Amino acid sequence: MNAWPRAVWWIFTARVARMFAYGLLGVVLVLYLSEAGLDTPRIGLLLSLTLLGDAALSLWLSTRADVWGRRRTLAVGAWLMGLGGAGMALTGDFGWLLVAATIGVISPTGGEVGPFLAVEQAALAQVTPDRDRTKVFAWYNVVGYAATALGALAAGAIVESLQASGVRPVSSYRVVLVGYGAIGIVLLLLNLRLGAEVESPATADGKKRILGLGESRGIVLRLSALFSVDSFAGGFIVQSFLVWWFHQRYGVGEAALGAVFFGANLLSGLSALAAVPLARRIGLVNTMVWTHLPSNVLLMLVPLMPSFGWAAAVLLLRHTISQMDVPTRQSYVNAVVPAPERAAANGVTGTARQLGTALAPLLMAPLLALAPGAPFFAAGGLKIAYDLALWRSFRAVKPPEEAAR
Repeated sequence: MNAWPRAVWWIFTARVARMFAYGLLGVVLVLYLSEAGLDTPRIGLLLSLTLLGDAALSLWLSTRADVWGRRRTLAVGAWLMGLGGAGMALTGDFGWLLVAATIGVISPTGGEVGPFLAVEQAALAQVTPDRDRTKVFAWYNVVGYAATALGALAAGAIVESLQASGVRPVSSYRVVLVGYGAIGIVLLLLNLRLGAEVESPATADGKKRILGLGESRGIVLRLSALFSVDSFAGGFIVQSFLVWWFHQRYGVGEAALGAVFFGANLLSGLSALAAVPLARRIGLVNTMVWTHLPSNVLLMLVPLMPSFGWAAAVLLLRHTISQMDVPTRQSYVNAVVPAPERAAANGVTGTARQLGTALAPLLMAPLLALAPGAPFFAAGGLKIAYDLALWRSFRAVKPPEEAAR
């Protein structure tokens, strides 16, 4: 790790700051919207439109990053993150909340939004040898999950402390939103430390590109279609919904929920790291699929548990393996496309994932009307279908380090 290029460390530092902010927001956002007077259908609509706005911004910025400049794109994303947090904190009106959420970079899921992931992954793949790519991506996810975990823990502690001192719940949530926006400005300063080595190599093939893609268009679109199914399923169980679901079903407070998701994110990070030796042994696609299947079975068991303790335990058990597909998926995408198209490929596949996630909250209210556990069953079943389709379609498409074996 000490031999990794300087750019890797600055990217990791920026990711820590950003994911800490996402962890903060993931715990309080739905609680804030509820305290601000929004009912469940409007919360679902706002979350969907927020994710759609994030997806549109991400696609627009990331597919141009290889031409405009990756550092410039990251700076724009940081500004939008700051504006989004400030805008959400300043109003409880649904219309203005909608404007702030769709124009700014807001993470309702506790996970990545905006152009950051696509551009940073392209930069990491560029400055890292093929043999180290999956390892770097795994550590990239580890530091992200750890930061998200700390953010979730901090959010629970902050709001409970403020409320204990007499601050109204809605005002305590706004403090967290202001902090989210401030971290966007910190992120801008960190991104200024990156050098020219992270920029895209020039290409002169003269071919027409759509969404920044040339020869990789076919494989990227096929992957995007599959990834959107996985993310649509994941949209039923985003962190902010899980917080609300546990709060409603078991009456659990913010501090306890922050602690649960602190543990969940730490375990997710460790599972990402564990994927590295497994991927070297059985391959990236096999690791993505065969670790994801049992995690989806565990997901469907969560609402069947008789108490908060049991439900939290099954959720935490799931997180010990649930994210082993993440660094392997990221490494795979960056391995099978040409270097000048990496940011665009990451942007297109990432946007497909965001669009899938954005649609799911619209169905949340009807699913909950069917049964309290319906979102978990829908998510688990769709994810299993995705895993099997991915393995069938891409098991023969090898990245360079596997094709050379």
